[in-house]
Amino acid sequence: MSLPSHVDVAIIGAGAAGLAAARTLEHSGLSVLILEARDRIGGRSHTMTLAGGIPFDLGCEWLHSADKNAFVPIARELGFAINTSRPRWREQTFNVGFPPDRRAAFTAALDAFYDRAEAAADLPQDSAASDWLVPGDPWNPLMHAISTYVNGCELDRVSVYDMDAYEDTEVNWRLVRGYGALIAAYGTPCRVALNAAVTLIDHSSTTIRIETARGTLTAGKVIITTPTSLLAREAIRFSPALPDKIDAAGGLPLGLDDKVMLALDGDTDLPADGHLYAATDRAGIGSYHLRPMGLPCVSGFFGGSYARALEDAGEGALAAQAIDDIVALLGSDYRSKLRPLAASRWGRDPFALGAYSHALPGHAGDRAKLAAPVDGRLFFAGEATSPNFFSTAHGARDSGERAAKEVLGRVQ
Repeated sequence: MSLPSHVDVAIIGAGAAGLAAARTLEHSGLSVLILEARDRIGGRSHTMTLAGGIPFDLGCEWLHSADKNAFVPIARELGFAINTSRPRWREQTFNVGFPPDRRAAFTAALDAFYDRAEAAADLPQDSAASDWLVPGDPWNPLMHAISTYVNGCELDRVSVYDMDAYEDTEVNWRLVRGYGALIAAYGTPCRVALNAAVTLIDHSSTTIRIETARGTLTAGKVIITTPTSLLAREAIRFSPALPDKIDAAGGLPLGLDDKVMLALDGDTDLPADGHLYAATDRAGIGSYHLRPMGLPCVSGFFGGSYARALEDAGEGALAAQAIDDIVALLGSDYRSKLRPLAASRWGRDPFALGAYSHALPGHAGDRAKLAAPVDGRLFFAGEATSPNFFSTAHGARDSGERAAKEVLGRVQ
């Protein structure tokens, strides 16, 4: 499609937030256009269908807090089957390298840490989550590893206030066809201009001028859902400048999480939806989901500085590490049974530069600062602006709906 010369509302980004904003405005009578830098919709959600029909979510995969997640009723409305079996993240298949007594000891240490961090969130000054680890506790490395999965970074970069604000009901479900596939289906009715990366938002006049890779258009109002990593780097320039927004984005950097999918060939005794930690004595470890939903594959998950090191090691490094880890745990026979299928490298994605946001110590308040409208014409959404469901697709969706309602409050 060619770009129109003017729209009532331009939305920057066709991820969950941008799509939700457009869906919320679709019966408003306003002309709406999403400007998307990629050649697809979905943002940091994307489902690939691999050999053998295996769905692979490169980004968001779990319907976190499913009992409060707006994508659950959306999935049912769109006919997407939901798998309600719970993850086994605290288990270790065959007890290999992590027997029950040690798992119980770790769980007790982790729960005690969360209790200390929760108490610290009531203190008058924010702090790093790592401040509440017990010095010298042998479980500290594994707690850092868990943080890299949850936050995309180690605990020294996580605000205790922010960690306490996150709402986790511990109900986690999956979509049989993939979360990215659902979000793409949800966005099908939206009017989207692809390959239209925005470089400038000039709000110096009554009408806002937007420069994109496909030309220039104007808009009455703009909803910005760009990841904080790009806002902080000023990949999109604002005129006049918005230093408070840039600073807020800088306090909410994207951590890094990556996945790899391995085909599992031949007969095995691996249980469906099994789980393995590669090790328990260091922060840089892989977490492995065995035969997810009974499929003949193994998915691996890597976070934080370890994920970045594997990205820096080049193509194929995640798969090689995953195979080495599983062979070390389950035996050399598995080397011939595992084949690389696909992997994500979100740190190298120019339109993301990371996975999802965390607040640096002292910056938990930046979520509200980033979310605040500017002059009743610029509105901000995205998972980083969610007060309680940040780092999730449903948090992003909810923020897009919120921003769209703010727009409607200005035009009605």
